[in-house]
Amino acid sequence: MVSFIDSKSQEQFQEKGIYLLGINYDGSACYRKGTRNGPDAIRQASQNLESFSPYQQKQLTDLSIFDLGNIQSEIFEDLKNSFNQKASFDLLESRLITFGGEHSISIMPISKYLKAYPDLTIIQLDAHADLRDSYEGNKNSHACIMRRCLDHIQPNKIIQYGIRSGTKEEFDWMNEHQTLYQSLDQLINAIEFINGPIYLTLDVDFFDPAYVSGTGTPEAGGETFSSFIKIIKSLSNKKFIGADIVELAPNLDPSGASDCFVSKCCREIILALNK
Repeated sequence: MVSFIDSKSQEQFQEKGIYLLGINYDGSACYRKGTRNGPDAIRQASQNLESFSPYQQKQLTDLSIFDLGNIQSEIFEDLKNSFNQKASFDLLESRLITFGGEHSISIMPISKYLKAYPDLTIIQLDAHADLRDSYEGNKNSHACIMRRCLDHIQPNKIIQYGIRSGTKEEFDWMNEHQTLYQSLDQLINAIEFINGPIYLTLDVDFFDPAYVSGTGTPEAGGETFSSFIKIIKSLSNKKFIGADIVELAPNLDPSGASDCFVSKCCREIILALNK
């Protein structure tokens, strides 16, 4: 078995590798907090993971993985500064996976990736549209992450799947701009036609709460692990270059099952990255 904790420390920093960074922040969480503890829960659960993926026929021990630890602050701008200091390596040479934390933190790695890859396509797997320009007076709310992405890219560079909650205005926008994909087959087909770099932002409430109850705003009707694996296999054949995994709140599932589920998703994402 292998743990993400066993990955190399920051002191062994090199240009080429896969870097892990946790962001302990849930400052804008509007229902149930706890996602600030998500990064370490993912790492801890990874201690019970096999390094080998039977789905992709790959194993973690073949990769150079570097753990940058966590950053935290109650102030969002301070978090962004800390992120830029920690994630100072070249994304043209290396890969970054960010553990949240609430979904608002995704703008940090996405902004960094967009500087390296201006033609980036973002795939959002989520229960919520997250397209509000502001929520409760906060433009950096977790309910606004995809709107913040749209400050930097055009709508045709966003693919949204699993969305089953949002305002009428959000659904109207998604339908108008055709960013919302209605079926797994439709999503897989769209991925096959992407020729440029792809970034995945995974909010774990994408999954049905029967599988991941440890999240702040669960929504019935979500996807399964099997569907996720189909998506990951499709991404592994493309220029899949980065990802974030957000909204795991371990305190909301005392059984620890959510932690184990999400950690396994992280393993599959790491193994699918285009090196």
